[in-house]
Amino acid sequence: MAQAAARTGLSPQEYLVFERSSPLRHEYADGEIFAMAGGTLEHSAVAANVIGELRSALQGRGCRVLTSDMRIKIAATRRYVYPDGAVVCSRPEFEDEQRDTLLNPRLVVEVLSDSSEAYDRGEKFAQYRTLPSLEEYVLASQKAPRIEVFTRQPDGAWLLRIHGPGERVALSSLDCALDVDRVYLDVFDRSPTGDGPPAAP
Repeated sequence: MAQAAARTGLSPQEYLVFERSSPLRHEYADGEIFAMAGGTLEHSAVAANVIGELRSALQGRGCRVLTSDMRIKIAATRRYVYPDGAVVCSRPEFEDEQRDTLLNPRLVVEVLSDSSEAYDRGEKFAQYRTLPSLEEYVLASQKAPRIEVFTRQPDGAWLLRIHGPGERVALSSLDCALDVDRVYLDVFDRSPTGDGPPAAP
């Protein structure tokens, strides 16, 4: 989740020098840098669970599951972003020898928040679609058990599938599936009456 622009007028090279010496994380968009805001407990828990489930599903298969520490470069639009999670299965390609800026994710995960949902669904997804390596884009709600998956089709179109409680999320790019209930296990507080988490809309 990015905040208002912290600095402007930087080249990509100047941004990388700045970012690598900064104690905070910033995204970069065509000369402007944006500080990354913290997330809620639910946001953090969903992101951790998605990464954990992906890691379990992909063990021993040559894929690497990456956390939000991994920066991704979107060369076509001069962007550097930090997704909530990513997977790379081919040989990782990096911006330079620092190996901290990935060029070829196969799958990207974003956990939606009030401040970033419109951006993640719109402009940021448009940026991600310019990555030739990207095959699937996963959006997970932090308010209810709901996972949306956009899958690139052979003709370049993107197919949307929506999943809720009790369902499994097929990820064709990785030949595996996520269990929605496991992704949202222990994410939401239960009320004293024993009511469960909110239902997916």
